Amino acid sequence: MPMKKSLSLITALAVMSVIAFAADEKKVDADNTGKNQRDRAAESKTPGDQSNSPEDLKITQAIRQSVVKDKSLTMTAKNIKIITAGGLVTLRGPVNSAEEKTKIEQVAKSAAGAAKVDNQLEVKATERK
Repeated sequence: MPMKKSLSLITALAVMSVIAFAADEKKVDADNTGKNQRDRAAESKTPGDQSNSPEDLKITQAIRQSVVKDKSLTMTAKNIKIITAGGLVTLRGPVNSAEEKTKIEQVAKSAAGAAKVDNQLEVKATERK
């Protein structure tokens, strides 16, 4: 009898695996390969490129504080990447609208003083139902 139960269990597990595999085949994978490759490009700034010079850190801090204080911005907008290196500020990440993109750039330019701002923010595509 134990052999028969083991065989039944193995068969049941195999059937469940096939069903799960078939269900996974129907799902659309969240594929970020393109974005990940873009971030690995030499010209793309990532948080690891943030300079540790006191001047650059002060600029990044001032921009972050201004963005977080702005009550018109969504949480998505407040979570953008702000990278400052050599007096160049790079803004990266998703925002919900073109208005947020423009607003963050204005806030960054105001808080950055003489630093140049490179706005690489991306407006998230809205989902249609």
